[in-house]
Amino acid sequence: MSAGLVYLLLLVAIAAEVVATTALARSDGFARLVPTLVALVGYAIAFWCLSIVLRTMPTGIVYAIWSGFGIVLIALVAWLFQGQKLDMPAMLGLGLIIAGVLVVNLFSKSVTH
Repeated sequence: MSAGLVYLLLLVAIAAEVVATTALARSDGFARLVPTLVALVGYAIAFWCLSIVLRTMPTGIVYAIWSGFGIVLIALVAWLFQGQKLDMPAMLGLGLIIAGVLVVNLFSKSVTH
């Protein structure tokens, strides 16, 4: 599988997880049917794509990218669409997460395809 396809599947996994987590927050503890179904389908897509990515990339690296970008994107969605506040320390921390993911991807010899 090409590196481009691997990263595309990883991006799909991240996007599906962000959609699922956003829906989970709206599900009211699984009491609301539509957000619950969106969450379940989103997580299923995310884990399926992630399982394919794990065929060619190391688990630790995949999880660092997936969770790092997922954290940042969920925080941005909550800030933009749910009115949750991000103060300077939160933004700094999110920036450090992004920096860490970039360092792993750009400089680590552990990232192989």
